[in-house]
Amino acid sequence: MGFQCGIVGLPNVGKSTIFNALTSAKAEAANYPFCTIDPNTGIVKVPDPRLAEIARYIPPQKLVPASMVFVDIAGLVKGASKGEGLGNQFLGHIRETQAIAHVVRCFSDPNVVHVDGSVDPLRDISVIDTELIFADLDTINKRYNQLEKAARAAQDKKAAAIMGVLAPVKAALEAGKPARSLNLSEDELALIHDFHLITAKKVMYVANVDDGDIGRSEPNEHVKKLLEYAKKEGSPVVQICGKIESEISELAEDEKAAFLSEMGMDEPGLNKVIRAGYELLGLQTYFTAGEVEVRAWTIRKGWKAPQAAGVIHTDFEKGFIKAEVYHYEDLMKHKSESAIRDAGALRLEGKEYVVRDGDVMHFRFAV
Repeated sequence: MGFQCGIVGLPNVGKSTIFNALTSAKAEAANYPFCTIDPNTGIVKVPDPRLAEIARYIPPQKLVPASMVFVDIAGLVKGASKGEGLGNQFLGHIRETQAIAHVVRCFSDPNVVHVDGSVDPLRDISVIDTELIFADLDTINKRYNQLEKAARAAQDKKAAAIMGVLAPVKAALEAGKPARSLNLSEDELALIHDFHLITAKKVMYVANVDDGDIGRSEPNEHVKKLLEYAKKEGSPVVQICGKIESEISELAEDEKAAFLSEMGMDEPGLNKVIRAGYELLGLQTYFTAGEVEVRAWTIRKGWKAPQAAGVIHTDFEKGFIKAEVYHYEDLMKHKSESAIRDAGALRLEGKEYVVRDGDVMHFRFAV
């Protein structure tokens, strides 16, 4: 599907460490800025226990989980929008993603230097947001006057529609507010899509904490500030310890459960990051199940059956006839597809059917 979530943050916040653990890749993680110049891209499996549960009743040759792409982008610094620290190059990589995971340092470690000398999550967020706002303003200003003139011409209705969105976006940016603060609709975002505005993207915050903070009932003071800030913005916060996640990623599967239990964790924190990214992008999962494979497919919420079929193959969408549909919960209740059919829970749905998260589908199509 190509859904991408960019990982951003100041240098030395644990961004590349978290990316490495996410993808089991080995991006260079060093204690100085700009150690990551080219973006590192990793395909990440979306953790979903339903996949294995389906396989209990419809045994396949293989299980294929859904996936999404995380892109690790080098640490941004003040002046990135003007090219400081190869900033423009990095900002270009962010434009290509659909959402942003902003890693924020919420741990103290004298051995890991902070670029601004102290730990302050809200200041760090402000530095990143300011650079992204400047970058977006620069992008808008390059075309603004031309579009404004075109919008004044009575015959150019498209330019007028674009300006109807772009003018308030520009005003918000000039006031130091990201474009996402305007809560633009899908139609409004589509009108300004060609600008690839970074601050229009949805954001989640990843609070990187000390290992001593994991399992505590109360978040530390840095995380509390971050939670308060994110709540006002309507953005999710996921609290993890990059150091612990890095250790978990190095363990063999049979050792992970014991380690998690010892740490008082029911699953790796990165599972929460992946699911939060999935949710942030407005994604959901449907399944196909048979003797060859049980597979999870990623689609956008609100997609209809033909669009969902097109994820498997474009011919499925073009030649869509009907979809045989039942829900994951039906399989858990009735234990087999034949029993689901006998219970009348197997449905035939047409082109207008809106797919639900957890649907199990078989498509009928003609090429």
